[in-house]
Amino acid sequence: MSDGYYSNSKKCDDFCHKFCGEKTWAALNMSRVKCFLRGIELRMCFILFFLIPLFIVSTYLHGQKISYFLRPLWDSPPKPFHIIPHYYHENISMETQCKLHGWKIREFPRRVFDAVLFNNEVDILTLRWNELYSYISQFVLLESNSTFTGIPKRLIFAENRDKFKFVEPRLTYGMIRGRFKKGENPFVEEAYQRVALDQLLKIAGIEDDDLLIMSDADEIPSAHTVNLLRWCDDIPPILHLQLRNYMYSFEFYKDSNSWRASIHIYQMGKTRYAHYRQTDVMLADSGWHCSFCFRHISQFVFKMKAYSHCDRVRFSHYLDPKRIQDVICRGANLFDMLPEEYTFKEIIGKMGLIPHSYSSVHLPSYLLNHADEYRFLLPGNCKRDSNCSTCLVKQ
Repeated sequence: MSDGYYSNSKKCDDFCHKFCGEKTWAALNMSRVKCFLRGIELRMCFILFFLIPLFIVSTYLHGQKISYFLRPLWDSPPKPFHIIPHYYHENISMETQCKLHGWKIREFPRRVFDAVLFNNEVDILTLRWNELYSYISQFVLLESNSTFTGIPKRLIFAENRDKFKFVEPRLTYGMIRGRFKKGENPFVEEAYQRVALDQLLKIAGIEDDDLLIMSDADEIPSAHTVNLLRWCDDIPPILHLQLRNYMYSFEFYKDSNSWRASIHIYQMGKTRYAHYRQTDVMLADSGWHCSFCFRHISQFVFKMKAYSHCDRVRFSHYLDPKRIQDVICRGANLFDMLPEEYTFKEIIGKMGLIPHSYSSVHLPSYLLNHADEYRFLLPGNCKRDSNCSTCLVKQ
């Protein structure tokens, strides 16, 4: 209270000062709007109109990466394998090799059956069968006119069968028609084809105590590994094979964590063809897994759309030939994914490009003996052909 007049104690900030004390309806409403907007902090506007939209877009574009990076928080690593040391040298007798592994030498070797599901891997199958040729009693191959994802495909092996005349006397070939069920989980079709491969093995004449190799075409056991297991007694009845893991060619060595390939002592009525973990025992350094090791860009595109993990193609530009060629030469990831690991240390350690390797030591002998024909699989030859007559879908 001052001398002779009443003073209003209501405070007005500078922004709303000209509206304070206004008596008209329009002025009062305008003052409320202006003062409300003035009261919203700049940080809140930043969150509402920038950070939240950015989060939504980033989750859409990189949600898979976020999920894979946070995997250690919601998933636990599988039980570790018991790894058997692998002893081999070309100048060591088979009896000595068996003894080093704690096994006994047999009087005669077991028969060996190599069974694969075939898609369109003509080059890799050639390397595989030439690597194993001396020790395989029967090559068993099943081909479908459908991919695991229900895409119609040509019978590529049948069209190229003349290239495999060297195995013809020991080849059991089968063809199965796809079911072409739209929207079905690709692993259902894959399981359907693997069950059919069980029946084809019986047609091939497999018997108890024979060795059966279960692996994809690009999971290649080394010849000396197969020879060791067919000659030694007391080996585990089921044995996973630790393979050197390569991507795109033998220039990009990832790790030695490929384990799905396995060798079984066949038991009628009990052994089932599968591609998952079936035991805790694994033989170290037993061969090579060369994933996406194709000669032509169109083969990369075809597999990306055809195999069981086709859901990884989240955007159409992933299939762009120029992008794929760039990815191959840099050693990047075709699906722009983070490593599928179970600890932050392993995820961070494997992030980024696969390092270039310039070693061609301990590779399939047929590859090196025919280096001019298969140069695309050797270091320094990342450029791929753009056209392909053996990898397209059925027209």
